[in-house]
Amino acid sequence: MPHLALYTFGTLKSPLADPAPLTREFYDIGEAVYRTIGQHPGYLAHAETADAGPGSHFEADWGAWGEFAVPAWYGKGRTAETTALAASLSLWTGLRPAFDAVYTGVHREALNRRHDWFERSEHPNHVFWWVPGDVIPTWQDGVSRLEHLHGHGSAPHAFTFRHSFAPDGTPTRIKDIGPKSDLVR
Repeated sequence: MPHLALYTFGTLKSPLADPAPLTREFYDIGEAVYRTIGQHPGYLAHAETADAGPGSHFEADWGAWGEFAVPAWYGKGRTAETTALAASLSLWTGLRPAFDAVYTGVHREALNRRHDWFERSEHPNHVFWWVPGDVIPTWQDGVSRLEHLHGHGSAPHAFTFRHSFAPDGTPTRIKDIGPKSDLVR
């Protein structure tokens, strides 16, 4: 049975190592978000490393998830002191569980505050694609899918909640997922 891969990416206004209150707040809420999402029905796994601290994305060992990678448009630092990004790579059983996890609870609260922490961008901040049930997507897979989405729009290869596809490549519309429902105010 196929799984749904989700890659998210955003450029922060300040490095993760910045001791300012907003940066600490973002980092602290991120830990709560991961704990909550990890217990959500339909969640399967996400890329993580046991030895990574704030900002050490590029130096960390991500195991089967591969070497950490970022989109070509990321132009900030790549050291623990200068990294100013938030990225995630996860696996889900389907669109509905991912949608419910992203747009409810503590993650929804964080999304409502995203403009406090993240730079505004014309680039997409998330991308989905289907993988065979025995495949672990890599960071590079996520980056290439996000860049493809940016350059070509939603397609079975790389899509969004708003313009989604079933595992067989046909367009799909799940109840309450669409142009109006997934706008976060």
